Amino acid sequence: MAEPPAPAPVHGDPMQRLLAIMAQLRDPRTGCPWDVQQDFSTIAPYTIEEAYEVADAIDRGDMADLKDELGDLLLQVVFHARMAEEAGLFRFEDVAAAIADKMVRRHPHVFAGESVDGLEHQTLLWEQGKAAERAAKGDADASALAGIARGLPEWQRAVKLQKRAARTGFDWPDVNPVFDKLHEEIEELRAEFATGTGHAGLEDELGDVLFVCANLSRHGKVDFGAALRHANAKFERRFRRMETLAAGEGVDLSALSLAEQDAYWNRAKAEEPGR
Repeated sequence: MAEPPAPAPVHGDPMQRLLAIMAQLRDPRTGCPWDVQQDFSTIAPYTIEEAYEVADAIDRGDMADLKDELGDLLLQVVFHARMAEEAGLFRFEDVAAAIADKMVRRHPHVFAGESVDGLEHQTLLWEQGKAAERAAKGDADASALAGIARGLPEWQRAVKLQKRAARTGFDWPDVNPVFDKLHEEIEELRAEFATGTGHAGLEDELGDVLFVCANLSRHGKVDFGAALRHANAKFERRFRRMETLAAGEGVDLSALSLAEQDAYWNRAKAEEPGR
């Protein structure tokens, strides 16, 4: 009978301990059934979710939570690396070595004595370096839009596409034409709702509106995702306060008319500082 795997160390180097824990969780004989049955595709959604949890902790300024969330995100890297090691592809150490090499390679102004003329020049060199790496891998795509990952959240991909296009000069000179374009796209969307030609048309026109909104965020140097997270948090905060106000008065919020509900919304909004 085969011997069970050695237990993960209780003390010692934290990174080695984490790697040992993951190896034990993935052991096909004595590991955790849930961990054992996972693969890259099933873990990928958790990886994305944990990245957003990190961003949320930063938004809230909760450093204790940020420490925990960074640990959760690190676990995702360890999980993927462990599965790759089991498949004979690469190990965690290879992942760490690869990113370390990449950072040195892409920062010659820090590690190789070269100089850069400000942030914009450094960003240009960074993109040129990435393009050279793609070419070295045999990627023949020479478009200014090459290398933008399709797995990104679509709002983030929209901003990246716009930034890349802007480097070729394909961009509005300031924010005013962007507002004009937004008004144009909103009217087209309104017309699509009025004609009712179908879901595909609405999806297309709504996508145009959202794409212009992403462009507005870029011109305003506002992170689109952060802005939407803040809007979500504001809505949730005010709606929960509406519920609390209504419950405190013995009122069923769902039984009220929209105008009556809106009165509670305005009360909740008025309680916030600066409102």
